Amino acid sequence: MIKKQLIMDKALELFAEQGFEATSVQQITAHCGISKGAFYLSFKSKDELILALIDHFMIQFITSIDYEVNTTKNDEDLLFNFYYTTFDSFHKHSDFGKILIKEQMQSFNEEFILKIRAYDQLMEKVILSMVERLYGEEIEQIKHDLIYCIKGFMKNYSELFLFYNLPLDSKLLAQSLVEKTNILAKHITLPFISNELVQLFKQPMQEETTKEQILEIIEQNIKEIEDSIEKESLILLKQQLLKPTLSPALVKGLLENIRNHPHCKWVAYLLRNYFGF
Repeated sequence: MIKKQLIMDKALELFAEQGFEATSVQQITAHCGISKGAFYLSFKSKDELILALIDHFMIQFITSIDYEVNTTKNDEDLLFNFYYTTFDSFHKHSDFGKILIKEQMQSFNEEFILKIRAYDQLMEKVILSMVERLYGEEIEQIKHDLIYCIKGFMKNYSELFLFYNLPLDSKLLAQSLVEKTNILAKHITLPFISNELVQLFKQPMQEETTKEQILEIIEQNIKEIEDSIEKESLILLKQQLLKPTLSPALVKGLLENIRNHPHCKWVAYLLRNYFGF
């Protein structure tokens, strides 16, 4: 597991500097100080490595934002927390952000494109739950336009920091975008994106993750991490899936225990949705 993470970390440095296409497996192995054989024990190909990087960072990004949206109790803080967490995450993972934006512009790899679209739809789902909570029925006819405006803010302002090296003031930016979003929500009168149009161009969402699939992920995570409070929490959550006996408060506490562990973010997200938190 350590070698796999090393390859991902070192490859990211090269990808950020040269791009996906210009970076060879030979360069990656040389940068890691490992043999090609060691590389292929961890990844079948460079494409598999790239997809693993996308999974790793998009899971970090989406689960952090989803957590803020679902745990912020005060509606007045919700939009600010959403934007602040978004740009703070872009800042922490700026190398990945740069190559992701560049490669989306020139990649013709269908698997790459479908994976990005799948995560994009998960992000839209988070934003939709947020705007419906904030604005209710008042935005029913314009909510899809509002979602695309918010996504535009996220993409365009992140590029300012990623490509122009502007000083990052996440607090000021979040406050500014809260004001802009509220203005749009209150004053859009001519929506372009209708519910019918959304259905026409939206790619089918990934199928809902089943209990059996979540159990499989938990089993894998239990094998990967050392003895710790996170591992104990995963074991209890597995038992809760198989035979529910714990109170909702205790389940929430167990999810809180695992949510920041790098191997557990995705399963924490899946479990939170499965249990309806």
